[in-house]
Amino acid sequence: MGDNVEIGVYPISKAKELAREQELDLVEISPKAVPPVCKIIDYKKFLYEQKKREKAQKSKATKVIVKEIRFGPQTDEHDFEFKKKHAIKFLQDGAKLKAFVFFKGRSIIYKDQGHILLLRLATELEEYGKVEQMPKLEGKRMIMYLAPKKK
Repeated sequence: MGDNVEIGVYPISKAKELAREQELDLVEISPKAVPPVCKIIDYKKFLYEQKKREKAQKSKATKVIVKEIRFGPQTDEHDFEFKKKHAIKFLQDGAKLKAFVFFKGRSIIYKDQGHILLLRLATELEEYGKVEQMPKLEGKRMIMYLAPKKK
């Protein structure tokens, strides 16, 4: 807003004239107010600054990273421990974890083993993360989500 114009209530014609004199734009800020609120500003500069503010706000937002760990229903002890170490690292880094058991062909008959495997993983990762979604069968996959614990 120009330095030589006082804040006040002006008729629309006077406001337009003031804007034209300063080679700026008359922008309606709050149309529902009675009388409507307008400002004399450089509209392109206003849009630029608004975009800049939105971009800064967007960059401050945290992005959720989801890491996946895949098991088979017959995963042996060594593989389980190896994958558990990776899961711990992912949770410590602040990423969410999607652990799933993938059933191939007729291995779907072992869905109870898959359920037990995921629950065992959840109990062993209790100090690093909490279960967001309990194991749930979706098609040929049994999926469980874990979220990292706040530090």
